[in-house]
Amino acid sequence: MIGIIDYGVGNLFSLRRSLEYVGAQAVVSGDEAVLRSADKLILPGVGAFGDAAAKLRATGLDQLVLEEAAAGKPLLGICLGMQLLFEESEEYGLHKGLGLLPGRVVAMEGRLPAGLPIPHIGWNGLTLTNPACPLFRDTKDGDCVYFVHSYYAEGCGDALAATAEYGRDLTATVWRDNVYGCQFHPEKSGPVGLQMLRAFVEV
Repeated sequence: MIGIIDYGVGNLFSLRRSLEYVGAQAVVSGDEAVLRSADKLILPGVGAFGDAAAKLRATGLDQLVLEEAAAGKPLLGICLGMQLLFEESEEYGLHKGLGLLPGRVVAMEGRLPAGLPIPHIGWNGLTLTNPACPLFRDTKDGDCVYFVHSYYAEGCGDALAATAEYGRDLTATVWRDNVYGCQFHPEKSGPVGLQMLRAFVEV
């Protein structure tokens, strides 16, 4: 069973439908016992980093995520959920993340070439910097996925698994041991996204 963490932020039910489409049993829950019983966890998220981090901590689910990840349970962060995996974010002030992966979430504003629309919305091809990432089992260089974001992670070190070019190379996928992250929305990325979700389900 895949546990989709419900802490009041995220497009939870389209994600559940996508997981069910690839043959997984998925449950959306904020109940600690239910999430601990899951085989794998997904941390979704949309909106501002600080608000999401505060909601995650207010529910106590931040500790659950840290403990389950430390115990080796596969964890996938999606969009803002991926950003929460890092050490900190500069979005509307400095906010502490979960610290499961090295790196900092920074604004596109001032870092991208002038004239590029922000937020970055749309389809971009992936450059697989670490093709060994299990999420890429059925994915190849150049496959396109769907992004919606104004902030991105940098300084990911050996956790970086794929980038997408949008004025500069932006972090698209990260992976270290049992912790995975996608800046894009696999549930909105057509067959390529479904392939990645299936790969996570079967990891």
